[in-house]
Amino acid sequence: MNWMKTFLLMTVMTLLLVGLGSLIGGRNGALFALVIAGVMNFVSYWFSDKIVLATYRAKPVGPEDTTGLYDAVRELATQTRIPMPKVYVIPSESPNAFATGRNPNHAAVAATVGILSILDRRELKAVMAHELGHVRNRDILVSSVAATLAGAIGYLAFGARLRAIFGDRRDGGSSWLVLVGAILAPIAAALIQMAISRNREYAADYTGAHLTHDPEALANALLKLQAGVTRMPMGNQAATTAHLFIVNPLSGASLGKLFSTHPPVEERVARLRGLVGRV
Repeated sequence: MNWMKTFLLMTVMTLLLVGLGSLIGGRNGALFALVIAGVMNFVSYWFSDKIVLATYRAKPVGPEDTTGLYDAVRELATQTRIPMPKVYVIPSESPNAFATGRNPNHAAVAATVGILSILDRRELKAVMAHELGHVRNRDILVSSVAATLAGAIGYLAFGARLRAIFGDRRDGGSSWLVLVGAILAPIAAALIQMAISRNREYAADYTGAHLTHDPEALANALLKLQAGVTRMPMGNQAATTAHLFIVNPLSGASLGKLFSTHPPVEERVARLRGLVGRV
């Protein structure tokens, strides 16, 4: 099923890129965008995890880690019988975490410095269980590909907006069409990201609660993370990768059910607390 989701995602994102290319440069622009889309699809599949980790300047940590992060991941990986993911720390005070990679054999989990400073060991383990839930549920590839391709669409759309604003003034109708396409394409890409990410957050919450048998710890962690991110959101570089994180890195609060990359934290907490005593 995740292969189908990945194929659908790549197809839609490719059509968006080709459509923008056609608006910018006609047939030649469409062909150029098609080549770019092919390259981006290849890069997304094989290197999206490395790109995302490099974007946030993530640093690998090993058994010498004293924060409890590495030990928590190792314990959970052993428990779930999946290969040990690579573990990274992101030098950001905004508290958050994500998982990335194309499958459980090539997976990584990353946590910010901020999350390590506000969660206790029990809560940190619950968050890592959520992230390993993404790995075990095999949905990390879709998230990583979405992040990479959404970024490509954003850059192309920016170029299209510049062409519409500073291009040949004699071709006013075409310029307006390019401008509209440049505005709508990133919105469409964002909606695709939202559609594929929100249900998976509920599923990863459920998996994480079952792995630790401690849904209350994850519920408490989510509330702390929402408050922390509200006080200290990440920068604009998180816009195309927001769906990767356990809570929205741009704003701890939900932007509404339709336009949020994540389900409302309040709903997630309520569902988790409903599992207390049952997992």
